[in-house]
Amino acid sequence: MKDEAPLSVSGKAPAEVAEKPIRVAAMQSRNMALVAELEELLSIVEPASVANILLQRAVDHGATDIHLDPTTLGTRIRFRVDGVLQDILPIRAEKAAILMSRIRVMAGMDITDRRLPRDGAIPSEKFPGLLRDIRVGSSLTVNGERLVLRLAPDPENLSSLASLGFYDDQFAAVKRLLGAPYGLFLVVGPVGSGKSTTVYSMLSELNSPEKSVVTIEDPVERRIPGTNQIQIDNKTGLTFVTALRGTLRQDPNILAIGEIRDAETAQIACRAATSGVLVLSTLHANNTAGAVDVLRGFGISSTAIADCLRGVISQRLVRKICESSRENVVADDHARRLLRITGSDPVQIASGIPTNTNFHTGYSGRAAVFEIMELTRKIQDSIYEGEPSFRIRQKAINEGMVSLEDSARRKVLDKVTSIAELSRVISDAEQSQSVRDNSVVEQTDG
Repeated sequence: MKDEAPLSVSGKAPAEVAEKPIRVAAMQSRNMALVAELEELLSIVEPASVANILLQRAVDHGATDIHLDPTTLGTRIRFRVDGVLQDILPIRAEKAAILMSRIRVMAGMDITDRRLPRDGAIPSEKFPGLLRDIRVGSSLTVNGERLVLRLAPDPENLSSLASLGFYDDQFAAVKRLLGAPYGLFLVVGPVGSGKSTTVYSMLSELNSPEKSVVTIEDPVERRIPGTNQIQIDNKTGLTFVTALRGTLRQDPNILAIGEIRDAETAQIACRAATSGVLVLSTLHANNTAGAVDVLRGFGISSTAIADCLRGVISQRLVRKICESSRENVVADDHARRLLRITGSDPVQIASGIPTNTNFHTGYSGRAAVFEIMELTRKIQDSIYEGEPSFRIRQKAINEGMVSLEDSARRKVLDKVTSIAELSRVISDAEQSQSVRDNSVVEQTDG
């Protein structure tokens, strides 16, 4: 590879010593085969030609996002794999500028104005064999332009409901909820927790020639044969609210709303759910009972929520221990506390072995953990009476609901994921619950 001095921010070549951090960073990258390929390509072809290869390799490595972040020496390329960003390769500023301009052109973005954040899209038909749409966002930082590319899921790849990783008791609860003739069924969790995948799987389970299934999405991520999928277009006035009102006049049996984002959408969804339509949608909430608070925040009365809501799934994604590079270990005291293991008998759990193929993380792939709340009579009464969400959740647990935390503990004991993942992904739920419980104790003592 021919050595080339990087350009500084001012455009002048700095001292040769500035080359060293670039090489060191590359050597620290977690997939050297990919690094070597990209370095070789950058040395023999124009950076613009590397864009296609970069996108294809991101798909090959199972990445969901590509980050091109500017630094004082150039641009840092990272892939988000299994929910965690991984360093891939730093490239010099002048080559990064050409590469990012190429991506902006592909995404239909204005390449002359980089001062304001811009959005664009690269349709899958531009890349034979890629089969994925890509959303592109840009912004200007103090070090230069930043691009983030989000790779949409394979539109033809629909997971079956049985393959999502529900335990038997959870799967039975989901089947009962999907058997309801009407009502509101929500899937909640943070961004990137797999909510859309779960909704699509439920729609595939429900889809049949005897039913009219309509989805309203922004964007339509996967195609479901036999359904009517509507793509929101705010530029033409086709909003969620407009699409909802039109669809409800067209005799739907099942209606899926990509996300309930505002009060008006929430109001219409709740009315539809009490008028003979099974409504599926997603929300951003911390846990199952938290969905009740979100709906209340949208101005839905507790009475209306108790009437329309049938059930809620809350979920998170945990990284799976690499199948080809793992070892069994005995749970130490810290692990036993997190797993709530009593007694003194040794318990074996799994630990990943870092290798080049798993980005030296010991993980490969992700699995979902679930919390499923069915609206029993007691839960409905709690909502009617305006009880706070943490009390509603505790009643559901007392009635047998498996919490997110306990679902994650099952995955550790089944050697699917690790103690670190249990702590990293679930600790926020336990901490927030602990804070609320302590608050209630203080109020009671007072």
